[in-house]
Formats: sequence, structure tokens, C-alpha cells
Amino acid sequence: MQKLFKFLVSVIGCELAGIAATPFTLSAIPTWYQTLNKPIFSPPNWVFGPVWTILYFLMGLAVYLIWTSKTKNQKLKQVGLKYFSIQLGLNFLWSILFFGLHSPILGMIDIIILWILILITMMKFHKISKTASYLLIPYLLWVSFATVLNLTIVVLNR
Repeated sequence: MQKLFKFLVSVIGCELAGIAATPFTLSAIPTWYQTLNKPIFSPPNWVFGPVWTILYFLMGLAVYLIWTSKTKNQKLKQVGLKYFSIQLGLNFLWSILFFGLHSPILGMIDIIILWILILITMMKFHKISKTASYLLIPYLLWVSFATVLNLTIVVLNR
């Protein structure tokens, strides 16, 4: 029962981070975001919701595997969970900066730091659970794409 509780906390916690950022995003999409020049490779708006839902689930599963791991190195586990928490906070902050404050430049700064912290998190997780680190690969790839998209929006809207 304790593992089920930790699984639910992990997955729902990650999904809630995404849901909490939604008001900033949804209010800006039909107004401000619609007026921006976007590159041809920009996905349709409806793609982002399903992709992020899946990514937050994978993140939740990864953090659950670390949280419930039986590693003898508790300090390493704590460090991995700390990096995970920080990157999740930066993930949430990106929506506020980009959509809430209408600042692609601040979003760009945030997403670069976010990308670095995702990579560090993956490296920390890999020492505890290879599976947990591999579950974050789609997240890193999507944030890589989002970084290019963010940068292109900055350039196109100077």
C-alpha cells in the first residue's frame, strides 16, 4: 500500500505541476501567443497538452523509481530528488515567464537552465536506476525541441 501511495504522489505531483501552469498558458494562447511570429516547425497548439501529460507521467514514474529504490547511498538519492524538484520548479516557471509575462527571452533563459538540470537529474538518477534515467529521455528531447522553438520565437519577434 505504501508503494501505491508513493506512486500516486509521484505521478499526480508531476501532473499537478503541469496543471498549475495551465492558467498562464491558456489565457495567453488565443491572445498574445497567437500574434507571435512562429517557425514553420511549430506544432499545432493541441499537440502540447497530450505531449506534456505523457511527459509528466514519465517524470512521475522516474521519480517514483528513485524514491522507492533500495540504494544504500541515501545521499545520492536525496541529491537526485533535489535536482528533480528544482528542474520541475523551473519547468513550472517557464510557463509563467513565457506565457504569463509574455517574455520569450526570460523563457529562453529558464529553458536553458532547465535543460541543463534535466541532464544533471538524469545523470544522478542513472547511478540509482538506469530505468528512471531512461524514462526522462523523451522529456529531454521535448525540452530540446522546445528550446529551439523558444529561441526561434525570440529571433522572429525581435
